[in-house]
Amino acid sequence: MTSTNDRNTATFIHLSTLSQYIIPFGNYIIPIIIWSSKKNESQFIDVNGKNAINFQLSMFLYTMITLVVAIPVFIYSIFNNTTIKNIHDGRDFIVDHLNAGNISGIIILAIITVLLFCFLKVIEFILIIYASAKASNGEAYKYPLTINFIK
Repeated sequence: MTSTNDRNTATFIHLSTLSQYIIPFGNYIIPIIIWSSKKNESQFIDVNGKNAINFQLSMFLYTMITLVVAIPVFIYSIFNNTTIKNIHDGRDFIVDHLNAGNISGIIILAIITVLLFCFLKVIEFILIIYASAKASNGEAYKYPLTINFIK
């Protein structure tokens, strides 16, 4: 049986990951501070803190993978049919060379990667809210597709 204080602290750990929308890297800093200060007081807080931090680290890894694929593909697609002379002449090379006729498999890959990135961010938000509700009810929530960096 977990106390109300433990449930509230675990809920706040999960919700504090949403600080990423206000404070850069707040989704790592704030939960780590709360978790490290309270982990010895309760096993419930320890488990929820580890789950929240591991999920945020996993999401960071997945986001970096999508960006590593998408950004070079977009850069390649934009500069594929453009010469340095076109850039210096001031011509609008993006409009001239980036049209429906030039869409290839590599651009489709980039679009899918960007959509995957957006999907990850939406799912991240939903899972954080869901985990917070579970912690508030006294249940430890294990996020899906999470790599256990902290054991």
